[in-house]
Amino acid sequence: MAAGRNANPSLAPGPEAASALDSQPRRVMLLQGLMGPFFRELGKGLIARGHKVFKVNFNGGDRLYWRLANGIDYTGSLADWPQTFSGLLDTHQITDIMLFGDCRDHHTGALEICRARNIRAWVFEEGYIRPDWVTMELGGVNGHSSLPRDPQWYRDAAAALPPLPEHKRVLSSFRRRATQGLFYNAADVLTRWRFKGWTNHRPWHPLVEGAGWARKLNSRQLREQRAVQLIERLEADSARYFLFPLQLDSDAQIRLHSPFAGVADALKVVIDSFAAHAPADVRLVVKEHPLDNGVRDWELEARDLALRAGVEDRVDYLAWGDIEAVAERALGMVTINSTSGTLGLARGLPVIVLGTAIYDMPALTCQDGLDRFWTQATPPDPETFAAFRRVLIDRCLIPGGFFSDDAVAKVVEHAIARFEGRTLLPD
Repeated sequence: MAAGRNANPSLAPGPEAASALDSQPRRVMLLQGLMGPFFRELGKGLIARGHKVFKVNFNGGDRLYWRLANGIDYTGSLADWPQTFSGLLDTHQITDIMLFGDCRDHHTGALEICRARNIRAWVFEEGYIRPDWVTMELGGVNGHSSLPRDPQWYRDAAAALPPLPEHKRVLSSFRRRATQGLFYNAADVLTRWRFKGWTNHRPWHPLVEGAGWARKLNSRQLREQRAVQLIERLEADSARYFLFPLQLDSDAQIRLHSPFAGVADALKVVIDSFAAHAPADVRLVVKEHPLDNGVRDWELEARDLALRAGVEDRVDYLAWGDIEAVAERALGMVTINSTSGTLGLARGLPVIVLGTAIYDMPALTCQDGLDRFWTQATPPDPETFAAFRRVLIDRCLIPGGFFSDDAVAKVVEHAIARFEGRTLLPD
């Protein structure tokens, strides 16, 4: 059975599956969050509601952004972590854990223990639906989600739900994200003497990653200018193009939920297939992930692969900018398993998924393979996507974001409400 697929769709988790969740004080342990203040703000909000909150810090970056009571520095090895974690659950009588990303090394072991002990695990991720949504799901996300891949199940489930009002957009700052990453990595490096057992799920040394972020910040103006010029040229030429948004090379969704070892492998497969099967008058726009750290030059690699495939004059690289602007006129979208795919579906674009994704199902995504996609792409059924979106908002999405004060405040408010079994409408 494919990861995350539920043989009995009726067992997919929903509000009724959390009948034991209420506003009574609970004992919560936070593991790793984003490189920023989100978990600190979430912890403050939980404490204000009367819950007892603990936070495990695995490195100096975690510790830098916590700075609240009940911080627990874990300085041991990854091998010793499961036993230590079990002891922490017992010592502090933990009822719930919260973490960002369910595929990090320390998180996978913790989740296995929580499942065995029937301790609720709340997993945060970037939103399944973008922009302006964050995923908060019980048990696991993406390829580990227990939500079914049956379009009829979503249509039936959505029919029983009331319509939702549109929620407001949230602000997001790349500079804020990059700065938080620089501070986090600096704190990590400076405290390695204390956190000797720390093993990062990311493949680069923090100094290397920090240097990459610094280069991106320094070259921002030039990259923005080139991106604007590319979009203007595509519009002026009425170019027909497919869009391939890249994911982060460190993304566990690629390593664990796709046939690729990394972005480079996927980039080669997509460009080679495009060269062999796409119509000669069609272009391919490769879009850099906005949170890519700049360590690898994906533009250079895309150009080299296109040159080798004989399509260097038909492959463009977009290093900056909002994906919505370039998706608006695309013929379709190719993705490994990025949640950017749902942005394409929302706009009625044909989408093909090369890995495992929660939205990859008949009536939504193309199921006939990449080589046929370039000439036989079919758009999603709008009613099925509307039902899919409505159910996700009910089950595992909360409004907000991570990279502005207002966005974080919104996520915290709605996350605590969902944690306590309360319902707040998007605002």
